[in-house]
Amino acid sequence: MEALARKLGLRTNPTIFFTSAGIMILFLVVLLIAPGPIGEAFGAGREWIVTNLGWFFIFGVTSWVAFLLWVALSRFGAIRLGGNDAKPAYSNISWFTMLFAGGIGTVLMFWGVAEPISHFSSPPRPNVEPYSVEAADDAMSFAIYHLGLHTWAIFTMPGLAFAYFIYRYDLPMRFSSVFYPLIGDRIYGPLGKTLDVFAILGTLFGVAVSIGLGTQQINAGLTELFGIPDAVITKVLIIAILTAVAVGSIVAGLDSGVKRLSNINIGMAVGLMVFVLFTGSTVFLLRAVVETFGLYISNLLPMAFWNDTLASYTGDDGGWGWQGSWTVFYWAWTVTWSPFIGIFVARISRGRTIREFVLGVLFAPSIFTLIWFAIFGWSAMQIDGIGPEAREALGEQAGMLSQAVGESVPLAMFAFFENFPGATLIQGLAVVIVAIFFATSSDSASLVVDMLCTGSPDPGPWHQRVFWGVSEGMLAAMLIVLAGDAGLTALQEVITVVGLPMFILVFAMMFALFRGLAQEKISEVRVGSPPRPEQL
Repeated sequence: MEALARKLGLRTNPTIFFTSAGIMILFLVVLLIAPGPIGEAFGAGREWIVTNLGWFFIFGVTSWVAFLLWVALSRFGAIRLGGNDAKPAYSNISWFTMLFAGGIGTVLMFWGVAEPISHFSSPPRPNVEPYSVEAADDAMSFAIYHLGLHTWAIFTMPGLAFAYFIYRYDLPMRFSSVFYPLIGDRIYGPLGKTLDVFAILGTLFGVAVSIGLGTQQINAGLTELFGIPDAVITKVLIIAILTAVAVGSIVAGLDSGVKRLSNINIGMAVGLMVFVLFTGSTVFLLRAVVETFGLYISNLLPMAFWNDTLASYTGDDGGWGWQGSWTVFYWAWTVTWSPFIGIFVARISRGRTIREFVLGVLFAPSIFTLIWFAIFGWSAMQIDGIGPEAREALGEQAGMLSQAVGESVPLAMFAFFENFPGATLIQGLAVVIVAIFFATSSDSASLVVDMLCTGSPDPGPWHQRVFWGVSEGMLAAMLIVLAGDAGLTALQEVITVVGLPMFILVFAMMFALFRGLAQEKISEVRVGSPPRPEQL
């Protein structure tokens, strides 16, 4: 393998690179040969996981939130990631835009209208009347629960573990490094390499599902604007074109490519949000933003532990009901790209303290997410009609967005913009924003997968990085082909199955990080300096 790597001009760990690439290519071949049986296998696997282990996902993420807050507020929060004299490489604004654009920018564009409207028309809790004020409150609370602190805890946990062990223990920038307190030098052997390969494959699948969702939304927007057919071949062409854009950013590198795209995109997204605020019911939305903070805070604890235990007594869905299709899917999906976001955030966070890292990564994007959902979600529900009197006054217009979401989730955002001035222009801008979020997610993931292979923060040869960018596009295209008309459901099945083993590994990171911090006798060691070997 080493000879082949030299011949190809690669600068990587040959075992990790070729094993990951080989398994991925094998999976693509199998998908081409037998998409039907593969789809059925993923469907059966998802059903078993949701029914028997859904509670584990919900408990796990809530425990991560609690653990991270404890670490940040404890004496360990003063430890600087990278040494006493290390300074952050990026300003707070660039840091925020990079982690956000590489994180869930595409998700907010996809679900910003669709999720609140979905919960508004089909309430999660039993005995809540659809389209009522109570349904609207619950819709907003659950939407932010899914994409607020809990989602960012899934990113922060591996991110902090990577940053701590890589910068303070001087370990390679690999997934296996975070398990050093548990398996020691075996991180350099077959066990460590197996963990690294699995992290790479999980990242590729997680990003591919995100690309698949983004592609569906871009196709829906192009159909709305230009009448371009909403078909599998169209989606594959969209993936091909935007993968080419992402590859250009990959070649440019982290500072020139990813940073520039991230700053541009977050600016456009904020502009879109401000447009909705000031061309919609401004006073209503400003009141709603403030009220949404209260809703989230008051409902966070009950939602964080809610397991839909009585679903078998309130419906005929086999015992899990609504939460199996929403919360469990979200956590399984998000955790598959947690190594990617974790390494990426660690890479751009050298020089920050643990407290600054945890509170920044947890709260800054969560606050932005809350404001985003408050503006888009409440606007959408107001347009749809909240309460019987409002719906009666709207007449035939009542429920139009609910109907659009029911017909096509990717179309929701574009149907929403039809109610604003300059609808065509804004819909076109939304397509561009989703496309750039697509590119930033893809190029960030490619750079990170390359780091996981090389074990170094320095980028490998350009053709090595481009290989991973093209691979993500190919995997996303094949998942789109596999999904067919089933679309989102098929993507949910794939990612839930892939997400379970990754979830278990990230759960183990919490114990590895705790053990590492406990071994660092902070009373005897200058904060900001790695522990001496005899203290480990």
